[in-house]
Amino acid sequence: MVMSLSWEESVAVITWHDGENRINLNSLGRLHEILDELERTTGPLAIVWTGAGKFFSNGLDLERFGSNPDELTATLSELERTVGRLLLFPAYSVGALNGHTFAGGALLSCGLDYRVMREDRGYWCMNEAEIGLPLDDRLASILFNRLPRATAIDAMLTARRFAASDAMAAGIVQAIVPEAEVVSRAVGVAALMAPKDRKVLATHKRIAYAEFASSLGFSVQK
Repeated sequence: MVMSLSWEESVAVITWHDGENRINLNSLGRLHEILDELERTTGPLAIVWTGAGKFFSNGLDLERFGSNPDELTATLSELERTVGRLLLFPAYSVGALNGHTFAGGALLSCGLDYRVMREDRGYWCMNEAEIGLPLDDRLASILFNRLPRATAIDAMLTARRFAASDAMAAGIVQAIVPEAEVVSRAVGVAALMAPKDRKVLATHKRIAYAEFASSLGFSVQK
């Protein structure tokens, strides 16, 4: 199983542990299974999403698409829809970026409400200009809607590898901590938010993101 779910009291911790944590229909499908389960829970809830080892996510599963090229378009559409779902998820979400967060993985991190990054190793990077795989308008819109405009343009045009201090200064992440503290800091932030009224959060997220999430292909529930 590429992702597992554990609990720290009212904080649900999703751990992605599949090597480089590449994005494909299987990994996104497993994430949606977990989100479905969490949506069915009642009571206080916040979410932390992290990886294992030196990767949060190294982006799209390009090796898999080499032998299954028809999957690429479907996976890109599902990636966009997943970001839309994360933005509207009816609980506060925190990314614990334990390591490299590249391309599609960086876009997924933009779907979370708050991001904590490991300070000593690992980069946040949109490397499409290096690998020759351009963003479409909807993927680019994730950056423009979730990051400062100058940061989004810099990331897209330069394929810059943002170390933690640079990512903090550029408004990509909200906190940087040593490796050993990434998950615990994320859980601490999430725990403070878990008691917030989930119906109110859902309403406010719809106000903030419904139109954008719909443009990404996520069916907004009223």
